[in-house]
Amino acid sequence: MDLLNAIVAVLNYVFIPAASYGAQLALGALGVTLIYGILRFSNFAHGDTMAFGAMVTILVTWGLQAAGVSLGPLPTALLALPFGIAATILLVLLTDRAVYRFYRRQKAAPVVFVIASMGVMFVLNGIVRFIIGVNDQNFSDGERFIISARTFKTMTGLNEALVLKTSQALTLVTAGIAVALLFWFLNRTRTGKSMRAYSDNEDLALLSGINPERVVIYTWMIVAALATTAGVLYGLDKSFKPFTYFQLLLPIFASAIVGGLGNPLGAIAGGFLIAFSEIGVVYAWKKVLGYLAPEGWEPDGLVQLLSTDYKFAVSFAILIIVLLFKPTGLFKGKSV
Repeated sequence: MDLLNAIVAVLNYVFIPAASYGAQLALGALGVTLIYGILRFSNFAHGDTMAFGAMVTILVTWGLQAAGVSLGPLPTALLALPFGIAATILLVLLTDRAVYRFYRRQKAAPVVFVIASMGVMFVLNGIVRFIIGVNDQNFSDGERFIISARTFKTMTGLNEALVLKTSQALTLVTAGIAVALLFWFLNRTRTGKSMRAYSDNEDLALLSGINPERVVIYTWMIVAALATTAGVLYGLDKSFKPFTYFQLLLPIFASAIVGGLGNPLGAIAGGFLIAFSEIGVVYAWKKVLGYLAPEGWEPDGLVQLLSTDYKFAVSFAILIIVLLFKPTGLFKGKSV
């Protein structure tokens, strides 16, 4: 019985939250890795692009809720998500036309694009804060839990409860669908193949008749869809606060680089690796060890390697280690 309680505690406090968080990071890292692999620069505005897409989705969600529109047990934000994606696509295409296209035509060095993206980041951050404010915004509705603590304890008779939030299940399902559609698009469609060819060898792709501006437009559209989806799922699972998305930039970039920057599979693997590492290190293992340790050997302390305040330090440490010993990432990407 104690073993079952320990397993349920690990599932409840580590595995399920880390899987959900990992899926959110993976979607964010996919956007970063597509920009790096195809447009060849590190987009520091990606976190605030996520925030912008989530903000538009929240505003539309509130409008739908005021009109009495809902999805029953599912969050109304799912109905608002296409509007958020459309607005974010418009935003990134306008930003590319106003900012990045000039430097692309000048064949500027990648560091120039990075600096420009930092300027875009600060502008977007200010716009989002000005429109929706700086405080937490909760926009989740519908059923909160698929499995509640009371139901699980009644069914099993265990001391520990397994809780599965609707937002967590929704994150995993939506992320799975988004990743499957992305890989289908990149591998099966003519446009996707042209994007991959442009990423592998720009000069050869141009000689083959591939339109670079079309590749750029489709890349930004896909990145906008991924960023908005990741931002909305993160907001549903936790809450929406603009500055949080700026902070998410570190674990998202760490996920992309650790997995192999420019490698979509690496971005997914890196997202889950960072998520499980962060949550595993800051979790207090006292309860689990209390179930597993012999009687009288239960730990007195929390058995917590790091405080939750230092959660992002975990992704930073992993990032430094990978950059030192395997700069191309676990799945060989482009050298950083």
